[in-house]
Amino acid sequence: MTLFVPAEPGPAEEVVTWTRTVGGAESNVASHLAVLGLRTAWVSAVGDDAFGRALVSAVASFGVDVSGVQVDPLRPTGLYIKESDASGSPVRYYRRGSAASGMGPALLGTLPLDGVRVVHTSGITPALSDSCLEMMRALAAAPRTFTLSFDLNWRPRLWADRDPAVLRDLAAVADIVFVGSDEAELMWGLGEPGAIREFLPETPTLVVKQGERGATVFEGTSPPVFQPALRVDVVEPVGAGDAFAAGFIFGTLSGWTPRRRLRCGHLRAASSLLTHHDVGPSLPAEFVSRMLDASEAEWAAATVTGDHP
Repeated sequence: MTLFVPAEPGPAEEVVTWTRTVGGAESNVASHLAVLGLRTAWVSAVGDDAFGRALVSAVASFGVDVSGVQVDPLRPTGLYIKESDASGSPVRYYRRGSAASGMGPALLGTLPLDGVRVVHTSGITPALSDSCLEMMRALAAAPRTFTLSFDLNWRPRLWADRDPAVLRDLAAVADIVFVGSDEAELMWGLGEPGAIREFLPETPTLVVKQGERGATVFEGTSPPVFQPALRVDVVEPVGAGDAFAAGFIFGTLSGWTPRRRLRCGHLRAASSLLTHHDVGPSLPAEFVSRMLDASEAEWAAATVTGDHP
């Protein structure tokens, strides 16, 4: 979606100048993965309007293939407003009746999935419309030769007139699932990683994001692995979860250990936390390489600031 963030400090109601940028869970993940050097494509729908054209161009600028994005001649491009704040940014969505809400199962037949290794989805899409929900169910049920990644991305306002129980069903059949402990607490009354694992025992790889504390990964019957988050001088937190997912997926495709995958996620999230935008500049490559294999003491002592480490 098109994203507007304040271009000046102060309460949102007093801000006069806003900066237009890009946002959206799946496009964020695709953009981060492209920046990390992987071939990625983003499939969605935008309106036949200036915002849609700017959005597609912006996502493409990160190196993402946008040839599968459809242009809806009738519905507008979705947008949202982010009232940026380091402690947690209120987000206002304007996506009802958007071009993306018009997507449906027929879209799946247009996807060139040969050779695709991961398809990443989120719990936002099934909340947009009945047709989007049908599309997500069809994708989850279809035979696949790729890894299906699913980020819960709980958005209460989107589910005000829908049954969110479907999110549990979609998570149960995915190969990699990302769940925030805060989301799980709100949805299912389960905040502890172990309890979330008991609730989702079918998922081959379950990643529980625990905010500034860190993240835990469960895989099969192996013991869970917890990795603390880096200390970061946070500018604004929205979008960090998508960055984390991209880093973890990158590590998964690289064949890394659970701990290294979690660290890759934290490092990518840190780059997002340092900016008002959902996809910010990468951390220095030398620092990332060093921290991926750092000792626990060195990891714990690191702090990431606007001037980097």
